[in-house]
Amino acid sequence: MSTTPAARLQRRRERESENRVTSLELFYDLVFVFAITQVSHLLLGHLTWEGAAEAALCLLVVWWAWNYTTWFTNELDPGATAVRIVLIGLMLASLLMAVAIPEAFGERGLLFAGSYVAIQLGRQSFLTFVASRRGSREAQRSSRILIWFVAAGALWLAGGVAEDGARWALWLAALGLDYLAPLVRYQVPGLAPLGLDAWEVETSHFAERFQLFVIIALGESIVVTGITTSERPLDAATVAAFSLAFLTTAAFWWLYFDYVARIAERRLERAENRTQLARDAYTYLHVVLIAGVIVAAVGDELVIAHPTDELPGAELAAVVAGPVLYLLGHVALRLRMTRTVSVKRLAGAAACVAVAPVGLIAPALAVSALLLAILAAVIAAERLAAARRSARGEPSPLERLDAHEHS
Repeated sequence: MSTTPAARLQRRRERESENRVTSLELFYDLVFVFAITQVSHLLLGHLTWEGAAEAALCLLVVWWAWNYTTWFTNELDPGATAVRIVLIGLMLASLLMAVAIPEAFGERGLLFAGSYVAIQLGRQSFLTFVASRRGSREAQRSSRILIWFVAAGALWLAGGVAEDGARWALWLAALGLDYLAPLVRYQVPGLAPLGLDAWEVETSHFAERFQLFVIIALGESIVVTGITTSERPLDAATVAAFSLAFLTTAAFWWLYFDYVARIAERRLERAENRTQLARDAYTYLHVVLIAGVIVAAVGDELVIAHPTDELPGAELAAVVAGPVLYLLGHVALRLRMTRTVSVKRLAGAAACVAVAPVGLIAPALAVSALLLAILAAVIAAERLAAARRSARGEPSPLERLDAHEHS
């Protein structure tokens, strides 16, 4: 691969191992710790179908703003002064967007939509008119994306000033445009479609950015459960609920980082069509994992607040849905990355669903304990399978990928 930048301010791609996440990118991510907390509080305060839909839309907007910035910094050098200024500006706009989340469907709808549109248009305008050389492939690609952002942005802003059903209709249309665009490769009528070779994905940096967002979500879960516990009397039931919440978060970490994160990164590195796999497995599917962590954090907060009570239907659904969504996200991720089904994680998700009826007759603490036991059983089953594989002298999935690399 050439070491000469194809566009202004572009990262040099000499060795992938040298292109790691910078301190500025970590600083940028701090805003999204707050944004994820805002989404979880929105869901917690509105445990209805409408509240869940509002939280889902806000999460998808937050994710899309962060995700495009990750592609942005995967291409450009965060050490360049102009790029730094842009990222700091994006941070400010992202913070305003996060501030608006609790009232995004109320009086702060225009602030929420306007901040998001400013993020997308500002970043893409910089890529199109400043970072890309005139007439280059990068300029062509960036201008196509900018056209889609302008079209969606008009709908977002119109929804910000509309009310009730009209706002929902406009924002769903805008969200549909945003999420459809990469799938159709930003096709513009009258212009030839972009090929997937219009993007270059630097694997080590790209995968690490998404891994860090998983850490952001898990960290938010710990913060939420810690704050909830600190506000309650520390009796035995509360301490037990807090301990279960922490161990559930730890299980979530284990399930992703034990080997899934590394195998996903290796698969991406070896993919014939790296851009398409990055789009599908990271841009689209990782948000399912984040949603699972957020819903689980809401469930943990409910259990800590009412450890000895039988939870109402909506609250019980939140407690169970978090682990189910997280495990199903893993199943979908593996299916896309390897075209195989994770039977153990799929069975774990089914077992979590089966726990729901128990909550109709048992306290929240018992439901939380059963869910944690299922997650632990999935981890134990996978570790046991790995031990048996090792005893037979068979390579692990990661070792098979390494062997393929050196063959």
